[in-house]
Amino acid sequence: MHLFYQYAITGLWLVWLVYWGVAAIGTKAIGRRESVASGVLHIGPLAVGAALLASPHVASEWLAARFLARSVTWFWTGFVLVALGLGFAITARAWLGGNWSGTVTLKQDHELITTGPYRWVRHPIYTGLLVALVGSAIALGEWRGPVGVALITVAFLYKIAVEERFLTQQFGNDYRRFRAQVPALIPRPWRGPR
Repeated sequence: MHLFYQYAITGLWLVWLVYWGVAAIGTKAIGRRESVASGVLHIGPLAVGAALLASPHVASEWLAARFLARSVTWFWTGFVLVALGLGFAITARAWLGGNWSGTVTLKQDHELITTGPYRWVRHPIYTGLLVALVGSAIALGEWRGPVGVALITVAFLYKIAVEERFLTQQFGNDYRRFRAQVPALIPRPWRGPR
């Protein structure tokens, strides 16, 4: 059972990573891409945050200190959040289809997707990944977890700003209406889907 606790969350992330790689095959051709400098501004914090969460060897003593006691309850809370978050991100990625890319791009014949998980949030992939990252940090229980999540959140917020600029330029008033009706990351359950 000890091995399960040690590798279960890593296993969920590896399944997600394999799916992400396979799903990237056959996406639409790129029409417009963000600049290299812009990409570095979100890839840098993302990489540092991921390294903090994934590897205990990058952490200083205070980052390796625990903020949560080691317990089965915290592990399972984190595990469930990781599974739910990655499941939501995978659903959103599948719904986006050929319009998806790992960097900020507009694809040729790019479509504005407003159905499926996009009814509840404009950026459900990031929502799902952030839920999964919070779950990982809870299961980890060390300060490097929340610091890594904070860095990745900053990276996602920057990337969202760039994506929204691209989408507004591409879809104009249609995207402005979508943006006014649907929150970016946190669903508003009291309003329900559009």
